[in-house]
Amino acid sequence: MRIGYPCINRSIGCTSSHSFRLSSYTEERLKETVKENLTCLKKILEYNREHGMLFFRITSDLVPFASHPVCTFPWQVHFAKEFKQIGKFIRQHGFRISMHPDQFVLLNAPDTNVFQRSIADLVYQTQVLDLMGLDTTAKIQIHIGGIYGDKPASMGRFSEKYKLLDPAIKNRLVIENDERLYTINDCLAIHERTGIPVIGDFFHHALNNCGEQFADLLKPLRVTWKVHDGIPMVDYSSQEPGKRTGAHAEHIVTEDFRQFLYLTRMADFDIMLEIKDKEKSAHLALDIGRDDPRLVSKKNH
Repeated sequence: MRIGYPCINRSIGCTSSHSFRLSSYTEERLKETVKENLTCLKKILEYNREHGMLFFRITSDLVPFASHPVCTFPWQVHFAKEFKQIGKFIRQHGFRISMHPDQFVLLNAPDTNVFQRSIADLVYQTQVLDLMGLDTTAKIQIHIGGIYGDKPASMGRFSEKYKLLDPAIKNRLVIENDERLYTINDCLAIHERTGIPVIGDFFHHALNNCGEQFADLLKPLRVTWKVHDGIPMVDYSSQEPGKRTGAHAEHIVTEDFRQFLYLTRMADFDIMLEIKDKEKSAHLALDIGRDDPRLVSKKNH
């Protein structure tokens, strides 16, 4: 078990998701921005290694406009050395890496243009992981998408569109349940059609389920992950008090997380903390789990 957080570190004073307006796009601006983002990504990974946070989600904004038609600059070639060096660092220190496209990546959209833009974004994120030389345990996670007035048809459309993807994308892609439309059972049904691995999002399941306990679903979730996929990934968060239903917590609730580890003790998986204060909560989570025999951290890696 590795524990980590997504995209942003609030402690080191830089971000790997710098961007700029499309109207100000130039190749020089792109090169400067990507160089800055890659430099900061390395600093974040160094911080995480030092503190035993060995699961990290790389921002989708690492290369601004990479999937937009305006970007014709061969960033993959220009920054090949930097990507290779970061990938070497990741492998040397046993990191688990993921990426997560935004909500506009919709494989089951009836609109062909939306589908094509979604493919372009998945190509970009696959290229990032491939350039780093990461194996297929490094995943790109997406939601199933919309219902579009007919849930069974939309699930069927996702399955058919998935079959059209390049194998390089298929090897990276995983799906997760969401808080409104698609449950873990829906995701498992799509797995039966496609073979795609399923991430269990603990918080989303608490809001959208069929009456099952999350821990009882860990075994069927595990079956969807093959050897080349690595151990399953689980997203963990909780409700922020006083905010709209589904708003992620600002800070980890230690007793709740301790209970989560206890209830799921029979399974091994990597935990992505979708908590807003990022590495601050990751520090606490590692401390809570320090005696958990599943935990992989700096002390034993």
